[in-house]
Amino acid sequence: MKKSRLRFIAPIAVVTALVLAGCSTSNLGGTAEADPAAEAGPIKIGAVLDVTGVGASLGVPEQNTLNMLAKQLNDDGGIGGRDVELIIIDNQSTEDGAAKATSKLIESDQVDIIIGASRTGPSLAMRPIAEAAKIPMISVAANVAIVEGSEWVFKTAQNDVVVLERILDDAEAKGYTKLALVRDATGFGEGVADYITELGAERGITLVTTEAFEPSATDFTPQMTNVRGSDADAVIIWGINPSAGLAQKAYMQLAVNKPVYHSHGISNQAFFDAAGESANGVIAPMGRLLVADQLAADNTQRKVIEQFQADYNAAYGEQPSGFAGHAFDAWHIAVNAIDAAGTDADALRDELESAEWTGISGVFKMTAKNHSGLDASALILAEAEDGRWNLLKD
Repeated sequence: MKKSRLRFIAPIAVVTALVLAGCSTSNLGGTAEADPAAEAGPIKIGAVLDVTGVGASLGVPEQNTLNMLAKQLNDDGGIGGRDVELIIIDNQSTEDGAAKATSKLIESDQVDIIIGASRTGPSLAMRPIAEAAKIPMISVAANVAIVEGSEWVFKTAQNDVVVLERILDDAEAKGYTKLALVRDATGFGEGVADYITELGAERGITLVTTEAFEPSATDFTPQMTNVRGSDADAVIIWGINPSAGLAQKAYMQLAVNKPVYHSHGISNQAFFDAAGESANGVIAPMGRLLVADQLAADNTQRKVIEQFQADYNAAYGEQPSGFAGHAFDAWHIAVNAIDAAGTDADALRDELESAEWTGISGVFKMTAKNHSGLDASALILAEAEDGRWNLLKD
C-alpha cells in the first residue's frame, strides 16, 4: 500500500471563492504543454461544493474540512516543498453553477485537480467538462453514474448500489418481501428504483410503490399517505437533509407503522435536528465515522477517524459529519497522487487509478475499472436512538 500522509496538508494561501463567475469553454479540448515555471509555483487544487442552497448541510462541512487540511498541509511544508493553493467555489447547489465553476477552475484558475461536487446532480454536470479538458476530478457524491465509464473522474462517497445491497440484505434477513421507496427527485435518487428492482429480484424482494420529493420539500403528506396505504413490509426513504429528516418526521406523524430504512445521505447531525424523536428506530448504512467509538480497537480505520474528529473539533468546535469524511478522503487521495506523480495530468490520472487509502469512508483500492474504490465492506448498519447512531452490524 502506498504511503499515507496523515499529518498533512495544504496551502499557505487558501483562497475561498464564494461568488460564481461564468467563463467560456473554448480551451476545453485537451491538455496544454507543461509550463516549467508553473512547476515551481503553487500546486492548485480546486473544489466545487454545495456551500449554499439545498445541499449546504453537505457542502459546509466539506468546505471546512478542505480548508483545515489545506492549512495543515502548508504548515507541514506543502507537497515537495511547493505550497498548495486551494480554490473553493460555491455552486449554490445547482447544476449550472457547478458547470460554470468547473470551467472557471480549469480556464481561469488553471487548477491541477478538482474536488466536488457535494451532490450527484452537480457532479454529473461537472463530469463532461473535466473529461473534455482532461483534468482529474474527484467527486464527493454518491451515484455510481458519476464514474461509470469515466476516464478522468473518481469519487469517494460510497456508491448508491452498495448502500442498497446492505439495506436489501438486512430486509431479506428479516423476511421483508415488499418494499416502498420515497426518494429524492434529483440525481441522487435517479436509478434507485431500478437498482432495488434488480437487486431485490435476487433476494425475493419486490418494489411495490415509489414516491418522489424535491430536496426543498417541507410537506410529505401525499407521499406518506400513499406509502401507508400500500402493502409494503418496509420503507426506504432516500434523500439528504433537511428534507430526509422532515420526511421521517412526517412518516411518524402520519403513522405509517412500517419499519424504515434511510440512505447514507443522513449521516450528519442535521438529520436529528430535522427529525427529532421521529428518528428513533431508523436503520441506515453509513461509513464508520459516526460510530467510531463503538469500533473494535484494532479496526484499521479507527485511528484515522479519531484523529480527524479531534482535528475538526479543535478547528470548528463540533464533530465532523460523514460528508466531511468524503472530502477528507478526496483531499488525501489527491494529495498522495500529486506527491507521487506530480501535476502532469496524465501521470496524475494514472496514479489515481492505482490509489490505495485507508480513510474515513472506507479502505480505498482504485483501479482502471473502478474509480470509486469501495465495496459494501465500507459500510456498517446503524440504528438511530436518542440523537446518536448505534452500531448494529459491521
